[in-house]
Amino acid sequence: TTSSNVGLGKDFSGNGNYWTTNNISITAGVTYDSMTDVPTLTSATAANFAVLNPLDTSAVTTISNGNLYTYLSASGSAAIRATIASTSGKFYWEVTCGSTGDTFMIGVCDASVSIGSALWSGANAWTYYSNNGNKYLAGSGTAYGATYTNGDVIGVALDLGAGTLVFYKNNTSQGTATSSLAGKNLTATIQSAARALDVYVNFGQQPFTYTPPTGFVALNTYNLPTSTIVKGNTVMDVNLWSGTGATLNVVNAAGFKPDLVWGKSRSNAYNHVLVDSVRGANIALASNATAAEVVQTQGVMSFNSNGFTLGTSADSSINNAGSGQTYVGWQWQAGQGSSSSNTNGSITSTVSVNASAGFSVVTYTGTGANATVGHGLGVTPQFIAVKRRNAVGDWVVYHSSIGNTGAVFLDLTNATSVSSFYWNNTSPTSSVFSIGIAGGVNNSSSDTYVAYCWTPIAGFSAFGSYTGNGSADGPFVYLGFRPRWIMFKDTGAASQWRIWDTARDPYNITTNALYANSSGTEQSADNYLDIVSNGFKIRSANAGVNTSSEVYIYAAFAENPFKNSLAR
Repeated sequence: TTSSNVGLGKDFSGNGNYWTTNNISITAGVTYDSMTDVPTLTSATAANFAVLNPLDTSAVTTISNGNLYTYLSASGSAAIRATIASTSGKFYWEVTCGSTGDTFMIGVCDASVSIGSALWSGANAWTYYSNNGNKYLAGSGTAYGATYTNGDVIGVALDLGAGTLVFYKNNTSQGTATSSLAGKNLTATIQSAARALDVYVNFGQQPFTYTPPTGFVALNTYNLPTSTIVKGNTVMDVNLWSGTGATLNVVNAAGFKPDLVWGKSRSNAYNHVLVDSVRGANIALASNATAAEVVQTQGVMSFNSNGFTLGTSADSSINNAGSGQTYVGWQWQAGQGSSSSNTNGSITSTVSVNASAGFSVVTYTGTGANATVGHGLGVTPQFIAVKRRNAVGDWVVYHSSIGNTGAVFLDLTNATSVSSFYWNNTSPTSSVFSIGIAGGVNNSSSDTYVAYCWTPIAGFSAFGSYTGNGSADGPFVYLGFRPRWIMFKDTGAASQWRIWDTARDPYNITTNALYANSSGTEQSADNYLDIVSNGFKIRSANAGVNTSSEVYIYAAFAENPFKNSLAR
């Protein structure tokens, strides 16, 4: 090259040591090889860019060129999604049709659901079809724009604030395809229609062929919304320790005062121990048992500004001395020891809440009649676990993916139980959750209850579901963060409540599971899942995690948001 060259090969030192590029293209287009992608949040054009996700595809695909090219086979409908999704912002990217195939769809898909083989016919995708120019919006196909074929460049402009999706063919707008996408969790998707095809994508790491519409930006981490919880361990953390049989201070990394501590022996078959700041540090419940709460004077003795203190082994199952006795403690922050009366429901409750972290501890007294209970979150909870404190009873769990007509039980392996007695067939609101007359949630005025309530916080917590495919190459679940803690369960069949965390399994493949419904020791399973920067990938056909067509619910909390999960 020469000193006038501003691309690859130029020596910027001033010493004139220029290099001649070989098999590297700096000509604009799909073969352009000079890209910016850095593990920092430097600017709108210098950050981690989206690419095609090899973990998130419904069929065998060939991916290359920095994961910006894919070949989708003709064996049935194949689909693939990108690595970054968002619920807000205005994003633009381009898809260039390759030389093979002409029967496919370009668009967006809900990143929170399992990818299917026929996205165009389902409720979770919004696409533009090459062969006839039709648009397919949540399964409904109608006339839309021009056809497109080999060499055409399709621009995609997604405005998640206005909810609009506009496609461009070679820089010509085909009009607004839909205006119903506001707030949805969407990412780019490409799907074949039983024909082999190859396509190139560009999310902004290469120069765009055409100028994006005003206000639209590349799909990269810098341009993602900032989570209210930038570091997950400031409000949720996991600690490991060995039993001493003597007073022990357990200190979390970020130094926060927990309001819920959930402890479990890894090495011995002891009950789980759940204590919270509203009921009192030494008043324990067990997630695997129906028993009423008990006082453990030498259990969790106090919640501290940076963790909690354990007593001796006299009546504690989370600090017994002995060779090889190991433990884990999961911690969540609510009101940091403070609570208040809440009169939003027909029942007055006592609430300790951290609205920015989406968590509250709620206690109330039953009535024996349909009622509502204030939770204090200010937004609708999606995961609630209720336990009767003063008497025997199951842990009754509400999950948004099951809905208000049924419940599952934290202490049992049972499939979903359908009854209006749990939630009165009424979904939670931003101020209250509804309860029926089941003994586990509202037996009578002589019974007291505790409820742990969570709502999703973008980049920190997620509560959803995935559908199994029965393959060792299981579903990918996009969370928008690298999870620190995951729990999930099959809703349609008997199965364990499996819990994983990255303190016990810091490296993939994650295999060490504890069961919320069992006092059993930690189980080393066979290649269950990978925990990655933006979610998790099922790596087993085990029935407990991946039976074909079964629906699994999950709860997950972040190590860090995807936006802030920089190189380490």
